[in-house]
Amino acid sequence: MSITIDDPRVQTLLARVRDIPEGRVTTYGDLLPRRARLAGSILSRLDEPGLPWHRVVRADGSLAVGQRQRALLEGEGVPFRGRRVDMAEAWVPAER
Repeated sequence: MSITIDDPRVQTLLARVRDIPEGRVTTYGDLLPRRARLAGSILSRLDEPGLPWHRVVRADGSLAVGQRQRALLEGEGVPFRGRRVDMAEAWVPAER
């Protein structure tokens, strides 16, 4: 499947990521329901300046990008429980 930046699905995904408030997170599955892996694949291939990609985490609160992502989230005050984001405190649904 070929996906470009002009694809409406990509534009929808980018809009949803941009809508995640500072200090909060959402999940890949929230961005594209039933297509979490596609959401992750798209985000991993994009180089969009200013896109708060770090606010997107796995459903269990674990981080796909590791220490860099954690540092950015901690800088915004996102709470953690051990190695995972405290989803009860930090999660917000993606805007539809």
